[in-house]
Amino acid sequence: MPDIAGWRRERLQELPDTAHFDLAPDWVCEVLSPSTQRRDRMRKLPAYAREGVAWAWLVDPISRHVEVYRLDHDHWVLEGTWGEGHADASAVRLPPFGALAIDLSRWWA
Repeated sequence: MPDIAGWRRERLQELPDTAHFDLAPDWVCEVLSPSTQRRDRMRKLPAYAREGVAWAWLVDPISRHVEVYRLDHDHWVLEGTWGEGHADASAVRLPPFGALAIDLSRWWA
C-alpha cells in the first residue's frame, strides 16, 4: 500500500464502496524514512511496476528532495530529482502533474 495514490478520472470514474481498490493506481507517492526507505525502494517499487503503476514519487523529508520515476515497460526510469537547492524550488512542475506548480519549500517547513 502506498502512502498516497492517485487515479486518472477516465480509469476510476467513481469511488468504489469498498475499503480497498482492485484497480492499480496511475501514480503513487512514498514518503521515505530511515526505517521504511529500503522496503519502499526494494519491495514496493517492483510491486508497483508489476501492477502497471505509471508514475512513482519518492519523497525524502530528511534530505528534502523528491525523486520522480516513470514506468517504461517493466522498469523504472528516473525522470528527475527536485528539492532544496533546486533552481526554483518554489514552483517546480513534477511529472505527471506538469500543469501544477508546486512549492516544495512548503513541504519541508
